[in-house]
Order: sequence, then structure tokens, then C-alpha cells
Amino acid sequence: MPQTQWVIQDNRAATTLLGRGDEHLKLIESALAVKLTARGNVIAISGSESAETATRDVLDLLAQWAYAGEAVRQETVETALQAVKEGTQREFLHLLTETVFTTTQGKVIRPKTLGQQRYIEAIRHHTLVIGMGPAGTGKTYLAMAMAVQALRTQSVERIILTRPAVEAGEKLGFLPGDLEDKVDPYLRPLYDALHQMLGAEASERARERGQIEIAPLAYMRGRTLHNSFIILDEAQNATYAQMKMFLTRLGLGSKIVVTGDATQVDLPQGQRSGLFLAAKVLAGVGDVAVISLDERDVIRHPLIAKIIAAYQRFEEDGEAEGHEHHTEGA
Repeated sequence: MPQTQWVIQDNRAATTLLGRGDEHLKLIESALAVKLTARGNVIAISGSESAETATRDVLDLLAQWAYAGEAVRQETVETALQAVKEGTQREFLHLLTETVFTTTQGKVIRPKTLGQQRYIEAIRHHTLVIGMGPAGTGKTYLAMAMAVQALRTQSVERIILTRPAVEAGEKLGFLPGDLEDKVDPYLRPLYDALHQMLGAEASERARERGQIEIAPLAYMRGRTLHNSFIILDEAQNATYAQMKMFLTRLGLGSKIVVTGDATQVDLPQGQRSGLFLAAKVLAGVGDVAVISLDERDVIRHPLIAKIIAAYQRFEEDGEAEGHEHHTEGA
């Protein structure tokens, strides 16, 4: 089989492009049915003409990523493969220049996958965005970064963060302590994200000034929220009635982002998730965007994407329900 050669110009970039033990090349080989052999900064490509062309396109994208000083990781390779397959190379390269927020520690928060890029663009250009996807896809973290940036640029006057407190049945009055004590376990992930972006002291000062409010979903009832960036997290645990109540809190100058994970519904049996019904009811409504993220957008440990995919296959085969009942009765 004839070979073609591809050369990376920067030897330092070659190290991150190839991956440990050439793991990135092995990923490309598996995806495109080619044989890749690396010798220094030269990669020999063996495969069909179309496969070789696709491989060169993927390597070109990864090289530009590496030349920009960005680390090439497994998810980077998978995103480049997706971009070449879908013809979205321009969108892939746009990830290099996209900046959502820069933390007080100088960390740049940016989308790292094509799905995340579409999610960010949807938030920029729509008043209501419903973002659905599994754990690790960045749906909450990126929404938080967009909210903090909007507050920093004075596009909004405050940020409102809320979650359903399902385990407490929203009957928070029966729990010990003041309001903050009652809701802290449910809202702690939101505090943690804020502290990462603004620093603990700055985020606490913003809360004291009323610029950031964190409260359980039940406390949204009866309010109209003007000039606010509002995030409803873990929305798969909101009921139909709660979701309708929440969405109708929208006031002038405000934006809402609703996030949730179809695989993490904790509602009592028989109660329908308001998240999925909202996505269905609002499909096609102007100024509303529904964005679905999947295992390709997972940016945590690479094993998480494989775990998610394995569980999806298991559930699609119809086996999960029987095992769940067996476990509960054990």
C-alpha cells in the first residue's frame, strides 16, 4: 500500500501532537482505518486515498492547535476527527481564539469541543437556552462563566443561581439552621464554581452586595427577575409545574440558562421531569435554543466518556430497569 508523508515543523509541538506512546496516532488510526508510523517529526500515512486525505486534515488541525501552545489531549483529537468528518474545521480552529472568561488567577475559560462552542454561541444569541448533557460536558461551568462575564461587563445587574433541592422535597423549613444552612448541600457546586472564577472573597462580596444570589428553586415563586443572568442547574429534577413557574419568572433585560442531565433524574417514581417536557414544548419558539451535549463533549477524565457510552448502551438494551428493581429489593 502506498505511503504519503506528513511533517510537523516544530519538534516541541510534535511531542504533544503524538501523545504518550503515540496514543493520539493510535486513536486516528482506529477512527480513519489508516496506518501511521512516526519517525521524529515525520509521520508516514498508509491507507486509502480518502482516508489519507482525512488523516492529513486532522493532523493539520492538531498541528495548529499545538503551534498555538495548547496541549493536545485525547478529547482534542476526537474533536478534530469530528470536525473533519462534519466539515467544521473552521469552527475547530475558532476554539483557539474563543475566550469566555478569565479568572482572577489568570485562567482562561473557553469551550474545548464543537458542542461546547455551539452552546456558548446559543447563550450569546438567545434569551433562553436549555443545555442537556451528561456529567463533565461543562454545561453548568460554561454557563456560570458566561454569567460572571455578563456581570463584569455590566450587561446584567445580578446573577441568580438556583437548583431543585429534591432530596429535601423542597420542604426546607423542616431542616435545621437558617436558609443558608438548609440549602448549602444542594448549592455547594455552584459556590465552588464561583470561587474558582472570582476567588472566595470577591464572590462573597458580590453576594453581600446582592449581585449574586444563590437559592433553591422553591424560592423563585412569585418573583419577576429583571436585568439578571439566571441559571437553573440540575433541572432534570424540576417537575413540570416547577419548570413552568421558573421560566415565567423571566423579566426584562434577563437571560435564562437551564441545564440538566437525562441520566441523573432523582424525582420520585411517577413524576415527570420538567426539563424534557420544556425542551419539547419550547422547540421552535423564537429566541429559545435547545442544545444537546454528549460524550464527545466530556472534558473530565477520558474514562468518563467511555463510562457514559457504556451505560447508554446498557440502558438502550432495556436491561437497566430490571437491574434497578433487583438492587432496590436486595
